[in-house]
Amino acid sequence: MKTRSFLSRRAFTGLASVAVLAMASGPLFAAKKLTVGFAQVGAESAWRTAETDSIKAEAAKRGVNLKFSDAQGKQENQIKAVRSFIAQGVDAIILAPVVETGWEPVLREAKRNKIPVVLVDRGIKVSDDSLYATLIASDFIAEGKMAAEWLAKKVNGKANIVELQGTPGAAPAIDRKKGFEEGIKSQPGMKIIASQSGDFRRSGGKEVMEALLKKHGNEINAVYAHNDDMALGAIQAIEEAGKKPGTDVVVVSVDGVKGAFESMVAGKLNCTVECNPLLGPLAFDAVEKAKAGQKLAKKTIVEDKVYDQATAKDVIASRQY
Repeated sequence: MKTRSFLSRRAFTGLASVAVLAMASGPLFAAKKLTVGFAQVGAESAWRTAETDSIKAEAAKRGVNLKFSDAQGKQENQIKAVRSFIAQGVDAIILAPVVETGWEPVLREAKRNKIPVVLVDRGIKVSDDSLYATLIASDFIAEGKMAAEWLAKKVNGKANIVELQGTPGAAPAIDRKKGFEEGIKSQPGMKIIASQSGDFRRSGGKEVMEALLKKHGNEINAVYAHNDDMALGAIQAIEEAGKKPGTDVVVVSVDGVKGAFESMVAGKLNCTVECNPLLGPLAFDAVEKAKAGQKLAKKTIVEDKVYDQATAKDVIASRQY
């Protein structure tokens, strides 16, 4: 009887151990859930909101714990957010930098803590490019050139242009200006008669355009805006000044948001150069590869297209942002 009791106890103990292991095989042995910090510029435009939504949706789809920070257009807020992410021990950081410079100290902190940083939509200037894993962005210079080439054909190489610039020091503002200037270099009849920042905001575009119309009046026959929101603000100002946008003043911009397509269908905006904000899938692909120790290309170029009034009606229903 004693032997039988001893065997029963051993059998019970073995079964209990198996049960414990079976219960532990779930959460205990499951792959660790990634925690990623996302330092966003702000919500200054429809494009920016679409990018934020894309990052958040992709994080949810992949089961990533996303920590989000809106810098409200201020670099100091982004730097604080990145330092907070580092202190919290996130697995990776996605950063859409407000401006190009001033990032080295905080990115060195991330590197010391072995936290990869993936840049989205805007590049930075650093002395050591190992401070970030990769940049996923459009070619802003090419966008500026495409806008210039489209406008040159539209106005037969003759135009007095006002330029609405983006945030000073931001990569898209710098490069879209450079690309546009290169694009009109061979067109002596096309001149930028005024250039001012509207900070990528619709209200800024309207305010700047109002001032430029008061100063230059009927001299202006074309507007080049660094983003659609400023262009839409400028269109309001042109209408309030008693002119017809799209006819009296040709308006070309960059981004390709839904509002721009609606304005083209209405005959007010003439052309927009797409800059795709749906970067969530590419950003998290890069995060996963960086965490796995895979080598990443230093830059991934997102391909863009040109849309004008002739094509807007056919594609507006398919636009995702």
